[in-house]
Amino acid sequence: MENDTAMESGVDFRLTEEMKLLQQSVRDFAESEIKPHVMECDEEQKFPMEVVKKMAELGFLGATIPSELGGAGLNTTEFVIIMEEISRVDPSVGLTLAAHSGLCLQHVSMFADEAQRNRYVPDLATGRKIGSWCLTEPGSGSDSASMKAVAVLDGDVYVLNGTKTFITNGSYASTYVVMAKTDASKGNKGISAFIVEREMQGVSVGKKENKLGMRASDTVMMNFDGVRVPKRNLLGKEGEGFKQALAVLDSGRVGIAALAVGLAQGALDAAVKYAKERQAFGKTIGEFQGIQFKLADMANEIEAARLLTYRAAIAKSRGEEINLIAAQAKLFASEVAQRVATEAVQIHGGYGFIKDFPVEKFYRDVKILTIGEGTSEVQRMVIARNLLR
Repeated sequence: MENDTAMESGVDFRLTEEMKLLQQSVRDFAESEIKPHVMECDEEQKFPMEVVKKMAELGFLGATIPSELGGAGLNTTEFVIIMEEISRVDPSVGLTLAAHSGLCLQHVSMFADEAQRNRYVPDLATGRKIGSWCLTEPGSGSDSASMKAVAVLDGDVYVLNGTKTFITNGSYASTYVVMAKTDASKGNKGISAFIVEREMQGVSVGKKENKLGMRASDTVMMNFDGVRVPKRNLLGKEGEGFKQALAVLDSGRVGIAALAVGLAQGALDAAVKYAKERQAFGKTIGEFQGIQFKLADMANEIEAARLLTYRAAIAKSRGEEINLIAAQAKLFASEVAQRVATEAVQIHGGYGFIKDFPVEKFYRDVKILTIGEGTSEVQRMVIARNLLR
């Protein structure tokens, strides 16, 4: 399916030739390097380290980071293209990329001082180190301000204690951005953000989650037990961590929207292929209007989600406020992806329920997209607040 147009402020635009070349090169990479190992990694819950290394070599891990800091110097729309094409083949790899680039690296890039930026960004941008972002706790998900992790200043170090859960890339990361309370009396204004290194004493990986989908993406609990974090690793000022996290989530939601579009496109591609091949009552099922209408609706919704995601990416590239548009893109794209994955399984009939066909995995993978980086309910709250303020 061609996806070379989008709308921004009512103006039609097409991908540049460079963007089209990027799109094709990422698609070729995903087909040749990721696709052959999708089910092996899924069934074994195997982190695709070799694929991650190859993505690093191609500049995907630091796509939007300036070249002088080791990145590819691309804009957000180009990052969206990368996310979509990777996720079209394996959403688990897309989620790995989103956590590294869209959360951890994005947080450091947005809020680090010059010394921190020079120390941490090049290693993350080039993939010499993997990044992870630690906000959620066992007792605080959507209500992240109720976190229990604390960081107490002791001379020139903060002593960090707490447990984080559902942490993507946690087992393989060397650099973590961790949110913790530095003043519990101030609520969310008492939360601060820190760069924590894997080799710091007291950092340990806890339980690995056995998940429904996205099984090649690493998801674990992280324990921080008396970790002595140098004061220089505080991102911004004390009390700014929650505000920073919200800004990072706004940015990250654009990437998750792109992941959702890619997953949906992969499911549609599989459904179209099956509809052309499967015979019933003397003709292909694609010749039946009932199947045609399903495919048409799926394609239409995907294109709408893609345009909304591109609009958010353009706004991000221009430095515009994206709180509303990022929430809209993430909400719509994730729910479209869920509907498309369901219909793709339905079109396959019984074969959609077995692992020989890719729609079974898309169906399992898609559910987390309406939960992670803000549930659909949270996105609706964000949208409503913007409408009513």
